[in-house]
Amino acid sequence: MTWIVVLSIIVASALKLLITTMPTPVVKWFLGKFELHSKLDPSHVSITKAGKILEGEEKENFIANFNKATFLEKYYVHSGNEQYFLHPENAKTPYVIDTKRGKNNVKLSVYSYKDRVDVVKQYKKKIEAYSLLSDPLQQEAVS
Repeated sequence: MTWIVVLSIIVASALKLLITTMPTPVVKWFLGKFELHSKLDPSHVSITKAGKILEGEEKENFIANFNKATFLEKYYVHSGNEQYFLHPENAKTPYVIDTKRGKNNVKLSVYSYKDRVDVVKQYKKKIEAYSLLSDPLQQEAVS
């Protein structure tokens, strides 16, 4: 009986030590699985606006501004109101970003407004929407 108690204390202590001192790459990988606003890699991304493909410095600047943007809030998309997020009534033509995250193809639609930037993320028949704060991307709505 004593051996069982001692062994369970040792196992519990080892598990606690392992969980509380995980290496940084493991923690980043784990948190990246649940990240809503993930960073874009220019080599795996294609960006279009009104059928025109962005390339070169314009693409690099857009991706840099998108990656630096501050997450504001998540919008809750319920079944039946997806079209309100996919095709907003008073929005200009969005930037459409096609990328791959793991095995899944991800499509991001980026709508710029004066006070925020809305992003609609589509993957695996799911839709998520959230807003960002980015001065360079918001300047697009003003001009």
